[in-house]
Amino acid sequence: MSHGWNAHDIPDQSGRTAVVTGANSGIGLNTARELARRGARVLLACRDETRGREAESRIRKAVTGADVAFVPLDLADLGSVRAFAATHAPARLDLLINNAGVMALPYGTTADGFERQFGVNHLGHFALTGLLLPRLLDTPGARVVTVSSGLHALSDIDMGDLNSERSYRRWIAYGRSKTANLLFVHELARRLTRDGSRLVAAAAHPGYAATNLQAAAARMERRRAAERVFELGNRIVAQPASAGALPTLYAATAPGVRPDSFTGPGLLGWRGAPAPSWRAGWTRDDVTSERLWVASEQLTGVAYPDLAP
Repeated sequence: MSHGWNAHDIPDQSGRTAVVTGANSGIGLNTARELARRGARVLLACRDETRGREAESRIRKAVTGADVAFVPLDLADLGSVRAFAATHAPARLDLLINNAGVMALPYGTTADGFERQFGVNHLGHFALTGLLLPRLLDTPGARVVTVSSGLHALSDIDMGDLNSERSYRRWIAYGRSKTANLLFVHELARRLTRDGSRLVAAAAHPGYAATNLQAAAARMERRRAAERVFELGNRIVAQPASAGALPTLYAATAPGVRPDSFTGPGLLGWRGAPAPSWRAGWTRDDVTSERLWVASEQLTGVAYPDLAP
């Protein structure tokens, strides 16, 4: 992997179409902007229309001639996911960036009754990928990149309590949802490889990047002191969101990215240029990844096209 890889190294994306979830701010906004800068048509898949339209405007101002468009997508509502796939899915899809996420929120459920972090971070993206998979399989050189976190190390998945119904600890639930992301990528890559497909499923994480994600829960609960601590950390310790987006952009565009790879910042997984990242062994467990896959199909009602198990 090239030392010091940055946004200037992104290959030309002209003629390619990308869907970026959560593209209204942070990692998603920076990812969408840089793909547009290199010529891609980018669909900004966002829950909030006002913020999505603002992101569209910001990218157009930053990138002359940017081909970007807001499209509504609420990953906390499987009806919205299905509506997106039925109404807004492009005929050609080269890149699906599963970026949107929530972190360490107080206990809550999605529109379909799933624990919110598991439902948004994993199940929403699992359903979206499954519904868009035929388009991806039909597009030469297509990739699916799912954004996980180094904090997946907080916990393995609990197949007996996927919705944290027995107990809920917000950071453990977050870690489990990010483990679920990596298990999903592992199983998808495994099935694609056995099926002889050239579609690449890879994962990335931003390290510690300054985004709205860290302080969202504190802001929601009006915990002002905690909110200030997170904001201070973003100013002093974190790398900018533009740097945090580089591992995702690398996984999405760099030549030679391998299926089931996990790219993160090179300096201890914290900050720096994209590099192979450490991941817990449980995220490559074939038995668990297949069990989670089957459970996810049942929970979402989204049956994937036939891929070799």
